[in-house]
Amino acid sequence: MNIIVIGGTRGIGKEIVLNLSPDDGNNIIVTGRNEQALKQLSTYSANIHGIKLDLAYPEKDYESFSDSIKEYFSTIDILINNAGMLVSKEFTETSLSEARMMMETNFFGPAMVIRKLKPMMTKGSHIVNIASMGGFQGSIKFKGLSYYSASKAALACLSECLANEFSDSFISVNCLALGAVQTEMLEEAFPGYTAPVTAKDMAGFISDFAVKGHKFFNGKTLPVAVSTP
Repeated sequence: MNIIVIGGTRGIGKEIVLNLSPDDGNNIIVTGRNEQALKQLSTYSANIHGIKLDLAYPEKDYESFSDSIKEYFSTIDILINNAGMLVSKEFTETSLSEARMMMETNFFGPAMVIRKLKPMMTKGSHIVNIASMGGFQGSIKFKGLSYYSASKAALACLSECLANEFSDSFISVNCLALGAVQTEMLEEAFPGYTAPVTAKDMAGFISDFAVKGHKFFNGKTLPVAVSTP
């Protein structure tokens, strides 16, 4: 399968790449901002290829992004939009630049990636967008996560809309709203907090869902959480 993992140089994204790469039938492109981390990932397996992409500053990379992908494959079976940015601050303390950066990384970036790559997707392709329980309607909300949660809620709504728009092309779109997972991003935002789920375990679930989930779900935002948060 031809797989793209957006935001895969650390945390859950990295574990997804490592989870899927042992299958010789998988050809994986991973993106991220850290070129050194991308090179390191590529050393794990010959079927892992890194492409630099910073969703917070899309105008720098998008024009050449799809061309870079075509160097490795011409069609896409799975796209996992895993990139995320979290600034933990109360609403009135969050700067406009911080708010915009979260929206670019968590919503506008994934949306633009889908627009660029949709022509390469064929019947049976699966888009998996990674959101958050903070953006899941009716879930408990926490101080300091207003913009982050709103950006992930927008991604969840986009997923539901695109499932309808892409139905004629037989492309499935689903969204996973994750609860707390022990990642570097969580540790940076909430020092001292220990999540009940490891990045490796969550990556195993996401990998399996990306491969098989479209057989049972389409246009769904599914909560994946064992705790609050």
